[in-house]
Amino acid sequence: MADCPDENTALIKNKPNKIRNGRLFLAVFSAVLGNFNFGFALVFPSPVIPRLKLEDDPQLRLNVQQISWFGSIFTLGAALGGLSAMILNDRLGRKLSIMVSGVPSVVGLLVMGAAQNFWMLLWGRFLTGIAGGMTAGSIPVYVSEISHPSVRGALGSCPQITAVFGSLALYALGLVLPWRWLAVAGEVPVVIMLILLCFMPTSPRYLIMKGNRPKAIKSLEWLRGPNSDYMTEFEKIERSINSQGVQWSDLRMPLYYKPILISVFMRFLQQMTGVTPILVYLEPIFHKTDISLKPKYDAALVGAVRLIAVTIAASLMDKAGRKALLFTSGFLMYLAMLTMTMYTHKTPCNQGNLTLTDVMKDNYGASVDPAFDPITLIPLISMMVIIFGYAMGWGPITWLLMSEILPLGARGVASGLCVGVSWITAFILTQLFMHVVEAYGLFVPFLFFCIITVVNIIFTAKCVPETKGRTLEEIENYFRTGRSFTIHDP
Repeated sequence: MADCPDENTALIKNKPNKIRNGRLFLAVFSAVLGNFNFGFALVFPSPVIPRLKLEDDPQLRLNVQQISWFGSIFTLGAALGGLSAMILNDRLGRKLSIMVSGVPSVVGLLVMGAAQNFWMLLWGRFLTGIAGGMTAGSIPVYVSEISHPSVRGALGSCPQITAVFGSLALYALGLVLPWRWLAVAGEVPVVIMLILLCFMPTSPRYLIMKGNRPKAIKSLEWLRGPNSDYMTEFEKIERSINSQGVQWSDLRMPLYYKPILISVFMRFLQQMTGVTPILVYLEPIFHKTDISLKPKYDAALVGAVRLIAVTIAASLMDKAGRKALLFTSGFLMYLAMLTMTMYTHKTPCNQGNLTLTDVMKDNYGASVDPAFDPITLIPLISMMVIIFGYAMGWGPITWLLMSEILPLGARGVASGLCVGVSWITAFILTQLFMHVVEAYGLFVPFLFFCIITVVNIIFTAKCVPETKGRTLEEIENYFRTGRSFTIHDP
């Protein structure tokens, strides 16, 4: 019989070691719920500003100066949170840092929900910003360190995807909930995150760095499954970490300064594209362009497009590669920014208050919708393409690359530095955006953002390495040698 064994048939067949991803996915989901709340809190002013402008209580009614602070102080808090992550990542660990971020998030949302004056609104925004900066500096590092190369690209985009989900949830809930209840709704994902993370493992790499070898092995076994070849992976990680010992003098070595500079500049350029002020002031921007459709629905549409784009990026991250998506992202943003620049330069924009026009009064039954004009779809389509392009590359990939290329020995401090630089830049842009638009119109900021997208494309071509399919140890070896991604076992 054909199926009968003979003397040449092996008695024991070697089965390939199979990695189980179920627990890994659960750990990633638990962590990135922090990003859901980050995305929710970031765009909180977009639907709330129009309502506060018409608030009956004079203590809560906002003018242009107050709106600038309400929109921008979140980013100032995020910068402080990012700098805090520099310390917490290495002292408490990545997982505990994420959990600690839940405290300012819960308190900040409660303060905004119960706000009786403008200062309570500012404190609430500031606290949620601190939480956002802490998660931005901790979650990408945690996700990259617990993931294996075959899925790290897709999982590395999860923080951005859940942040987009959070923003879209805010836009959707803003259509039906009063602004105070929007703050209360933001508490739900934070509580779920804290509960789930209690049962998730600490990063194996962090445990090895702290000398807790048995717990690191147990953590990696839990993530990969008992039937996987987790010990081989563990030994490679351990060899890589044991060969490192970071001193300040080491920062002169290409292994350290090159990936840190690339990460810092990528986060800087990411914010210089203007994505934060665009998302924060999305509804007011649509009011300024006198678009025929209702701005609150336009914002929700843009949020949905952003979600589609970041989902596409996640599916292509480990297939098309990081640089291809960055080039595509930069080119799409350039075309859309250029279109917005020409539209706002040639088309006279509404010269009334940026946050209060006759069009927005339809929310309160005080006016009639304007007649539909197809030309006003140009800013809507342009904004969709800007956000689509950003979410395809410069949104998720900058977070992913930061967590991939930063040297392990300096990852905690360097990631906090990157987040701090990113959000200080975002604060300056968000604070100035309203005043520049009031003085010169939308033409000037969009022209500036258009120029920045060109710089981004050039930077991608000259400085960004392709990390698709590489282990973290191979990426470190690339910066050590400048020539090769391969590592050699002793």
